[in-house]
Amino acid sequence: MARAAAMLVGFMLSRPALGTDETRGTVATYPGTAFETTTPEAAGWSAATLAEAKSWSLLIAPTAAVMIVQHGRIIAQWGDITSRSNLHSVRKSLLSALIGIAADEHWIDLNATLASLGIDDNAPGLTETEKSATVGDLLKARSGIYHAALYETPGMARRRPPRGSHAPGTFWYYNNWDFNALGSIYEKATAQSIFSGFYRQIARPIGMQDYQPSDGSYVRGAASNHPAYPIRMSARDLARFALLYLHEGKWGDRQIVPQPWVRASVQSYSNAYPALGPGMGYGYLWWIGFLSDTGAPIVKVPAGTYEAMGAEGQYAFVIPAYDLVIVHRVNSDAALAPLGPRKPEPNFRQIGRLLWLILSAAGDRDVGPDASLAHADGQRLDTAALKAALSGKDLRLGAALVGGPFIWQLHDDGSFSVLAGAEHRERSSGTWRVDDQARYCRTLTNDDLDRTAAAPRERCFDVVVNGDRFQFFDADGLMQFDTKTE
Repeated sequence: MARAAAMLVGFMLSRPALGTDETRGTVATYPGTAFETTTPEAAGWSAATLAEAKSWSLLIAPTAAVMIVQHGRIIAQWGDITSRSNLHSVRKSLLSALIGIAADEHWIDLNATLASLGIDDNAPGLTETEKSATVGDLLKARSGIYHAALYETPGMARRRPPRGSHAPGTFWYYNNWDFNALGSIYEKATAQSIFSGFYRQIARPIGMQDYQPSDGSYVRGAASNHPAYPIRMSARDLARFALLYLHEGKWGDRQIVPQPWVRASVQSYSNAYPALGPGMGYGYLWWIGFLSDTGAPIVKVPAGTYEAMGAEGQYAFVIPAYDLVIVHRVNSDAALAPLGPRKPEPNFRQIGRLLWLILSAAGDRDVGPDASLAHADGQRLDTAALKAALSGKDLRLGAALVGGPFIWQLHDDGSFSVLAGAEHRERSSGTWRVDDQARYCRTLTNDDLDRTAAAPRERCFDVVVNGDRFQFFDADGLMQFDTKTE
């Protein structure tokens, strides 16, 4: 057993070339009535690093469940994997699979326009230009239709472009109107509900243990004629769905979702949230890759990684390079976390750290640097020394970010400016100080990227200094900014 574990660690240490048999193990393994389990040690994983991953997941969110499934078997799990809760936007990846089946059966044509399908909305209705958007445009979130939509987050509504600002097919915007209208298109074309269609065509054939059609519901309202379709699902059923995609739509000897559809769905057609940093794209209602750098390193996922993702911390990662599925669930139905008010949903950097720990536990040496304060290479200065070291400095960062690089000008009088791009345009301004805990603290009083922000809020960071490099770490101990003096 020890020799087998050592051999597997050797396999995992460097990433295999995608497209080889090694990317999925020698034989595809599917769970039966229930998942089989193994131990991290038997699978060649680091149990100690997985323990760190568990602790981290519970720190960043009221994590309800995590499942780590490799070669179809559970390597590790924690929390309640059987309780059903809201998937939020993970629902969209489920609908993508159903549309793929319907397209293969010629019920849906991706080239069909909304005009040809009779799709409109309440006043003010769609323009003729908007009606020229195709089903394919909606799947890629590139419709150019910015009509009000149901079940939007405040951020989605705030960022929605003006009507008519982008022609169909020309611009990516994560748009609930597109996703909800796709639900209407599917139900009209197939004469069945999303929830019963998913049960009959996917959930039952792959042996989902908990899902029932009654776990879906509709959100209707005055904003739009196209309802949202939230779905409740358990972690173990979501893991089965992710495994279905890991095996390119096949379950045992049966092709559930057409293989060409799966492959087309998990290609990137757009850079997603490029202003946040590189690494993430968007396919057919699936997210491709993951953010790798937002001013400091996060995680380098293997090529071919993709995920279903939803608000409040819902994730199902599919990592074909390692024949691996990772599910993270938060029960957003719970009003309170075990120890008090529910924490905010985990951000990309926090989830990236969880991925970093899990992939590191698998032995991945290409996952990127450890960007935690506990492993920072440098020294911490006292209050007076840090203030002296920062005063008058120009700090450069974010060369890989849209609009970058950026320069922080920390003036001796306690004011600062953020300059953007080669032209050094002032993007933000505010004040800075060093507090009595030897932390750098700043308050933005003007930010041209967020004019809708509430009153200025001070944020403080621990600072590690190494020569001309200043690295800033948040309260979670994660590096937020990696800077060098000009």
